[in-house]
Amino acid sequence: MRDGCGDMTLRSLPRAPDELGFDSSLDSVGHTVASSPSFTTMSASAPLESGIACWTEEHHGGHGLDDGFDSHAAESERLLRSPDGDGGHDHDRGGGEADEERESWNSPRINKHRYISVNLSLFIMGMHDGCIGALLPYIERYYDVDHAAVSTIFLVPFLGYLTAALSNNWIHHRVGQRGIAFLGPFFRLAGYVPMALHPPFAVLPALLALTGFGNGIEDSAYNAWVGNMHPTNELLGIIHGSFGLGGTIAPLVVSIMVAKLGLEWYIFFYVLITVVCVELAYGLWAFWGATGVAYREKLRRGGGGGGGGEGVKTRTVLAEPVTWLLAIFLLAYAGAEVSLGGWIPTFMMELRRASPFLAGVTATLFWLGLSLGRIVLGFVTGRIGEKLAITGYLLLCVALELLFWLVPATIGAMSFVTLLGFFLGPLFPAAIVVATKLLPREYHISAIGFAAAIGGGGAAVLPFAVGALAEGHGVGVLQPVILAALVFLIVVWLALPGGDRRRAAKAV
Repeated sequence: MRDGCGDMTLRSLPRAPDELGFDSSLDSVGHTVASSPSFTTMSASAPLESGIACWTEEHHGGHGLDDGFDSHAAESERLLRSPDGDGGHDHDRGGGEADEERESWNSPRINKHRYISVNLSLFIMGMHDGCIGALLPYIERYYDVDHAAVSTIFLVPFLGYLTAALSNNWIHHRVGQRGIAFLGPFFRLAGYVPMALHPPFAVLPALLALTGFGNGIEDSAYNAWVGNMHPTNELLGIIHGSFGLGGTIAPLVVSIMVAKLGLEWYIFFYVLITVVCVELAYGLWAFWGATGVAYREKLRRGGGGGGGGEGVKTRTVLAEPVTWLLAIFLLAYAGAEVSLGGWIPTFMMELRRASPFLAGVTATLFWLGLSLGRIVLGFVTGRIGEKLAITGYLLLCVALELLFWLVPATIGAMSFVTLLGFFLGPLFPAAIVVATKLLPREYHISAIGFAAAIGGGGAAVLPFAVGALAEGHGVGVLQPVILAALVFLIVVWLALPGGDRRRAAKAV
């Protein structure tokens, strides 16, 4: 089209919030997805207005706006920074699908049960991450191993998460979410059942690699699915609150069972086995209709649900810098989170001279703060804007970490750990929201799956590094490692683009 706007090839339009009177979107090849323009009340930047004017004249055409794409970067930046840019509000996102066309937790009706199943799955993931740290001192004592050896429990599951990252998209195409609902609990049980039989220590890391795969495919698949629902921030905050709740309950149960009742550490895995069996039965029923055939048909229709086109390969998604920035962010975040949750009991007992029960309660308070932060701040983050909110949360985390490190009082440490968990909580779900904004919809399963699974790798590598360093320098190394990780997170977060969604698709 050329009519006072120059020769431009249409690829995509920046989104404008409904409050400004614009409820239209185009897909990556210029086809109209939905339109109800009302420009009389719009207050937009000059580049955005000129782009809309060109599109309005010939909105059924397949050309326009290529040369002007970069001029909208500032407007996209504002959308991500501002409340109006939140993925959980009423403007369209994720490749141009309007909110009313996206799934929600109760639409279609079966989603009620699926969303409950997802919360149960994240709850079990939290129990898993929370129990490992609480059990660590007892595992060391039972097998007579040192910090470096026992920290391999954190490291080896990275192999399971990495396999999940590379296979998640293929699993979706083959067996759909039904397959995820079966394979996740199955591989968890494959690890938990032998652990309940307390095999030789050398076997434990290999068993946890199996649980790492089960956790990895569910973590990535369910984050991608809920990340495309409306309202996004709130729903992701709730499921990650379930994760935090699991992490809260597990150390408390471990402390009661092992420290108070005198049971052996491996008895706790019978609790996990029971809960996973419930998840397997309920999740498989809820996702029974979500087969691979149904998933591929949804992609063919261009429908919702967190997926993308069949032609998008994992290597194409990995060519996007945003995918790697998000993966690095989640790797460092999960590493800091699990290092804190995993080594707090040992730190409290060795350096704060706390009793084993009080040390377990401190870990419980960390996970409780994490859970509350994800639920409460999930309703705040989108209204502030993800970029600004997460930067603020991270700066508060740095201050609280310094207080936890430098103030030796036990009660003070418990308070600082609780608040640290509270402000760390919303980081993971906010990163998923940003991924759905910055990447085309057809990339979401692979990109979010890869980033979430690599985050699981961080939950393995950094706690292992803390354990290896602690063997030579004492568990006090936890504090500078966490502080460095938090500063690194701020740098990576600020490096993320502020909403400039560049498409890999070529203009037609």
